[in-house]
Amino acid sequence: MSLPVVPNVSSITATAYHEAGHAVIALALGRRVQRVSILPGRGWLGRCEFQKGRLRPSEDWLEREILISLAGAAAEARHTGAYAWDGAIADLRTVRRLAVQRASERQAERLERRLLAKVEHLLDQAGHWQAVELIAVELLRCETISGRAVRHLFDQAKRAVHQPM
Repeated sequence: MSLPVVPNVSSITATAYHEAGHAVIALALGRRVQRVSILPGRGWLGRCEFQKGRLRPSEDWLEREILISLAGAAAEARHTGAYAWDGAIADLRTVRRLAVQRASERQAERLERRLLAKVEHLLDQAGHWQAVELIAVELLRCETISGRAVRHLFDQAKRAVHQPM
């Protein structure tokens, strides 16, 4: 008989940063968030769910979706100091599926590296990393938060950056 795998505290924290990264980059790129959770389920440790319906027009929807998919691993890596690609397999599958729509299989890897650098740059922008941290802390406290709460924390971080000292 095998025992269920129970994530340790550090992996729960990493998951919170991972999911917060998806949420922040989604909001920054105009995608609305429905809910974010660090409760494990079938095949995932956490989830960032997006609202269905109208999307804000995007110059490049495919690039936006790749950036959002890469954002979880990038935020987690910024927090932990190392990329945990094994835990981001589903995200990587999404990235590859989208990348090969834009480029050949060989060129897709180059596109993925370029967009990973872009998402790292987005996380460095004013307020974005603060928003990731606020959302991750809230996820660790509540395990699941609404899209409305995520938007509030995102806006709070952005306002804090723009307030004069």
